[in-house]
Amino acid sequence: MNAKSLLWVGFGSVIGLIALVVVIVLPSSEDECADQPTVSVTAPVPGPAVQAQTSPTSGAAKPTTSRPNAPAAASNSTVPDVPAAAVQPSSGADRAGGSLAPIRRTWPLAAGSFQVSDTFGSRGGTHLGVDLAAPDGTAIYSVADGTVVAAGPASGFGNWIVIDSTDVNGRPFSAVYGHEWASGVGVRVGQTVRAGQPIGRVGSDGQATGPHLHFEIVPGGRLNGGHQIDPLPWLDGAPTPQASGAVPNSVNPLCSRGFGTAGGALADGKVPADLEIWYRRAGSLCPEISSSILAAQGKQESGFRRGLTSPAGAEGLAQFLPGTARSTDPDDGKPYLLDADGNGTASLWDDGDAIIAQGRYMCSLAHRIEGWIGQGKVHGDVAPLALAAYNAGEGAVLASGGMPDQVPAHFSETQPYVKNILTMEAQFRAPGSMGRFQPDGGSGGDQIVRAGEQWMGTPYVWGGGGPSGPTGGGLDGPGLTSASVFAASSGRVILPRTAEQQWERGSEVSLSAARPGDLVFFDFGRRGPADVGIYLGGGSMLRSADPSGVGKAPVPGDGRLRRVM
Repeated sequence: MNAKSLLWVGFGSVIGLIALVVVIVLPSSEDECADQPTVSVTAPVPGPAVQAQTSPTSGAAKPTTSRPNAPAAASNSTVPDVPAAAVQPSSGADRAGGSLAPIRRTWPLAAGSFQVSDTFGSRGGTHLGVDLAAPDGTAIYSVADGTVVAAGPASGFGNWIVIDSTDVNGRPFSAVYGHEWASGVGVRVGQTVRAGQPIGRVGSDGQATGPHLHFEIVPGGRLNGGHQIDPLPWLDGAPTPQASGAVPNSVNPLCSRGFGTAGGALADGKVPADLEIWYRRAGSLCPEISSSILAAQGKQESGFRRGLTSPAGAEGLAQFLPGTARSTDPDDGKPYLLDADGNGTASLWDDGDAIIAQGRYMCSLAHRIEGWIGQGKVHGDVAPLALAAYNAGEGAVLASGGMPDQVPAHFSETQPYVKNILTMEAQFRAPGSMGRFQPDGGSGGDQIVRAGEQWMGTPYVWGGGGPSGPTGGGLDGPGLTSASVFAASSGRVILPRTAEQQWERGSEVSLSAARPGDLVFFDFGRRGPADVGIYLGGGSMLRSADPSGVGKAPVPGDGRLRRVM
């Protein structure tokens, strides 16, 4: 072989080596999670990241005493209540879709204790579960092994329980149980449960005409943007279909997308990609503080910009004072600032360390505020008060008996700080998570009506509500319209706080040209309208009134309408 041939052989070898690096090495280095194995198909239980989480110190299971019995919802279906899935066959060879391993599933209510009172897809396709009518206080059982990711208040459901599970093929799904009384929620966020384990009791809280269980199966995850399927075939043992875009659990905790934790409620793509996993993990530390709240707080504090130091000396993404960050968390006796990313140093300049410290501190504040609320020392909602304490100090919350109002800075800095974060929070929350309305592509007005109807029966609270939903336990008129329009527009349209300011948005329409979803302004004075509702059609509107709360009412004689979507 001559020198020229050797040169070409050597050149070809270099080209081959480069191609090998490009094809094999670079993809794996660009996406460490692309080829991660899913959880074992023989053990459909939460992944290591979920199992390793510390259980929250608050929100322990409460006694499941029920409210007084109410008449059972009338059955409008002849579907039998025989739990065909209660006993699984030893082989899946006879199931649709081919041979599968046995699937561990049970029905959520005992045989003979319920009737199917409403089926999947009823009410014009808006009913995304099945209603099982049963006496108030009837025991509810987990249908599969999994981890509790939500347990407590949820709009429309009154209270709900959401349990994330993984089927035998490594595919994620959630089971949703709705309408429990607060006393009927028998599990806490982060708790691991087994199929057939009691988790709560039937109630009729929220939008319910009688005691029943609203039950959903959601491939992909309820907090992760999955989509509901008919639960009855699933209960009979049909394979769980793979939802588009659903990502199974990974054995690498850094590859977790939040499934199996409350951190799954963070919307994709709303924070910088390298920060997303940390907000998801920090949002799973306690049920009081969600990943979307922490992300909105991070946006407010630093705009997700690294390397910042405030005039007061606060450092990093979360703008944490170093002394506070290194003080002791009374919940576990450790500093708020930990070496969360495992690089050997706990530093506010490290993304993971800073965001986890932010979550730990916010959870600790929330737990203290919960205690003060229980003692009658403080009044208000936990999350807004925790945000206020982060900004002004917990002493300011205690001294004010709620939202800080003792010095001018509380009005000029702390209260706007809290308001801005709560306004942004819904933009960071995954659509449909937390029991809230999810737009389905219909007309804008219809979406506003449906979003508003989820708050039916919510108490009236003066000044209550905003884009994120009720505050202080309720809504006033502008709070209702702000929450409904924000939800209907998937966060694109943010209305101002007062009816007078909302009157400046959109365009006015005559009553003869009005469509459902237009806003109805009324009770006009020199400065404009004092109240606002949502037009339903036929001369009626949805409004929040004192003392009845959110409900239907006729359009007042001085009503004028504007279209904002």
